[in-house]
Amino acid sequence: MSTDKRAHIMEVAVELFAANGFERTSIRLLSQRADVNIAMINYYFGSKEKLFETLLEQKATYMRNRIEAVEADKTLTEIEKLDQIIEDYVTRFLSQPEFHRVLQQELLVSQRENLHQNVIGLFVKNTQNVVAIIEKGIRKKQFRKVDPPLVFASIIGTINQVMMSRTMCNLLMNKAIENNPYQDPLFKKRLIQHLKQMVHAQLLIEKES
Repeated sequence: MSTDKRAHIMEVAVELFAANGFERTSIRLLSQRADVNIAMINYYFGSKEKLFETLLEQKATYMRNRIEAVEADKTLTEIEKLDQIIEDYVTRFLSQPEFHRVLQQELLVSQRENLHQNVIGLFVKNTQNVVAIIEKGIRKKQFRKVDPPLVFASIIGTINQVMMSRTMCNLLMNKAIENNPYQDPLFKKRLIQHLKQMVHAQLLIEKES
């Protein structure tokens, strides 16, 4: 039951952080929405910052496990691994766009230095694993001699750009303002296809005819 309560608090916290941002989400509000007392939240997480870190750690660990599984799959080439990772990242980001915007705000503003550093630390390993796949492709002479960290930054940067604002995304995509691109399977397919085309163009060495 305690595990269920902890998971319930985390689920409600994700919704509140996504709707209100970090600053406007208080422990008191969370206790009301989750129908638990403040002492229970403090018992499980200690503080709002630690709760936020726990949520991010959960998300980072999920992606890390996905990346490591793809990385270990010997049936896939390096470019096929990157294709799969692109699909996983896009799917993950689009599943909770509001929460990912809260994360980006925390990374940009850096008002809470300890939280800022801890958040970065959670995602460093994921970056390193993707970079390692690109470096392996270079060593195998499957990929051009590119800058692997910046290739990964190009992938994440593109996703972040379209996630920044629904209105901005609609303007970029030439869609009606009231459209919700993050729930549109055609937009998801379009974004994945674009990222794959971009990465293939950057990395793949053209074969001589």
